[in-house]
Amino acid sequence: MESVWDYPRPPRLERTTRRVVVRHGGVLVADGVNCWRVLETSHPPVYYVPRADVTDGLLHEDPGHRTFCEFKGVATYWDLVTPGNRVARAAWSYEEPSPAYAELAGALAFYPSRVDECRVDDEPVRAQEGDFYGGWITAEIAGPFKGGPGTTGW
Repeated sequence: MESVWDYPRPPRLERTTRRVVVRHGGVLVADGVNCWRVLETSHPPVYYVPRADVTDGLLHEDPGHRTFCEFKGVATYWDLVTPGNRVARAAWSYEEPSPAYAELAGALAFYPSRVDECRVDDEPVRAQEGDFYGGWITAEIAGPFKGGPGTTGW
């Protein structure tokens, strides 16, 4: 088991060879085995998929929405468009991340709550409550997790 309370702050960036798969509307959105995990105190891991492992043409930048992370920099948000469906801000990226997170440039993180399916090594992912942080909860991750009602103060 990994406790999110053992994760560092500032967050740690680490490579993973676990298979990361994202599907929505019956469409394979992403499938990669050379991804990154960002591990931050009190948060489930966030998986970032290299752009080369994301199906071309499905993501469309939302030019009117940006956020700032004190560690990684300015986040760009992406709408997911599949046949007959558009999911606003289903993913985000750091196009020009801060130097400590330079490896993440252009890689995409997906909100598990906004797509039909996210898997890590064929295990279905449970979305982090609250939808702000976009963490991926799997069987080996232990909380409690920040993000749900009443947790913003810790």
